[in-house]
Amino acid sequence: MTQIIAIRPRQGLAATIDAGRDMGLPVRGSPLFEIRPRQWKAPEPTHVDALLIGSANAIRHGGQQLQRFLGKPVHVVGKTTEKAAKEAGFAIGSVGEGGLQNVLDAVPAPARLLRVAGAEHVPLEAPDGVTVETAIAYESVALPLDRALVEWGERTVILLHSAVAAEHFAAECDRLELDRSHYEIAALGPRIASAAGKGWGAIHVSESPNDAALLAMVKALCQ
Repeated sequence: MTQIIAIRPRQGLAATIDAGRDMGLPVRGSPLFEIRPRQWKAPEPTHVDALLIGSANAIRHGGQQLQRFLGKPVHVVGKTTEKAAKEAGFAIGSVGEGGLQNVLDAVPAPARLLRVAGAEHVPLEAPDGVTVETAIAYESVALPLDRALVEWGERTVILLHSAVAAEHFAAECDRLELDRSHYEIAALGPRIASAAGKGWGAIHVSESPNDAALLAMVKALCQ
């Protein structure tokens, strides 16, 4: 029997577990991160044409400062972020896949964008005619790994959705003196797989950076 463990912040973790169960996968989880809002001060809305958001956490934890921009369109990554933005009352400017840089590259110039991000975020390069101001609205706080969750006598596949999660999981395995070769990594993308480091029993990379593709890959591995 294969054990499948998702390593995500609590809200994303619940979504992955539910999606996995819908596909017949016995996904368990460990919330190795807790998302916490941070105090931030937004620029004047008149100086911003649209928002740029790469995670639903920015919508969930943006607070009152984010509410000041409800009249602005939002350019987002992925269906989950799109859904959160719509539920919060925002109009969607565009929805992209494969990372926030792809979304940014497709924004027509001229444009003044406010990126609402977490403390850990990927740097972006703005195209000509587009400016990006970044506001840090939340942070991901690392939590310890429960040894009992990953001590398993059978095959264990670890689902990793971010480079930060990959680095933290690897560090926790080392802290607990767990043998990396006992675990297989299923990563949402190549950068995440690289962040996990070496020594694992195997590393598998999803063809597309979304939960459905990741879980489909894991289901194929289990057959």
